[in-house]
Amino acid sequence: MNDNFKQAVAKVPEVTLVFWLIKIAATTLGETGGDAVTMSLDLGYLVGTAIFTVVFIAAVAAQIRAKQFHPALYWLTIIATTTVGTTLADFADRSLGIGYAGGSALLLVLLLASFALWYKTLGSVSIETVSSPKAEAFYWVTIMFSQTLGTALGDWMADDAGFGYLGSIVVFGGTLAVLAALYFSTKLSRTALFWGAFVLTRPLGAVVGDFFDKPAEEGGLELNRFLASGLLLALIVGLTLAFRQKPASEAH
Repeated sequence: MNDNFKQAVAKVPEVTLVFWLIKIAATTLGETGGDAVTMSLDLGYLVGTAIFTVVFIAAVAAQIRAKQFHPALYWLTIIATTTVGTTLADFADRSLGIGYAGGSALLLVLLLASFALWYKTLGSVSIETVSSPKAEAFYWVTIMFSQTLGTALGDWMADDAGFGYLGSIVVFGGTLAVLAALYFSTKLSRTALFWGAFVLTRPLGAVVGDFFDKPAEEGGLELNRFLASGLLLALIVGLTLAFRQKPASEAH
């Protein structure tokens, strides 16, 4: 294994239970944080998307330039993808008028296209092969599409499909539990299971975030969006500080 490969892999965290806990908290924060900017501050979806797109680009650029794995930088970039995913999905679904189903279908196509182009260009979509700036760019663009799809899918499930926030939490949480069982009991592709779980944590976070901050008459707890976002950020920071996250390369 050459030095460049080791260096690039070292910027991707080992996938553990803590990884998934932080990922779910980050996707939930993306929902409450995105709604805080677009709704509570009344800046609208287009302005919110523009703001978070700048943050996303800056965070990805910093992540690619980094010479080693920095947990804070990695999770900041994840949060950036999920906040821009929230506002972008809301803009497509609501401002463009294509609806949750239309937005989910469009974003699924974009996500699959990103995977296909990544695979065609580099021959693998495994996180263990993220060994160059080009691979990292594919990695982060794919994650951004997955986060955006998750927002639209979560809204579709909770609203149009009629499951509500709690029902959607059960559906997405149960599906993730099935994927976890498949991971431990079968020899199915670890890469496919990882990305399946990664994509599904976003709609789970979306409906959890909506459950936290939406009005009580809509089935939510009506928590202040800034308070909820602050608590979620504190949880992410606490988990990051309490548990040392090793680079993926140290797990082998």
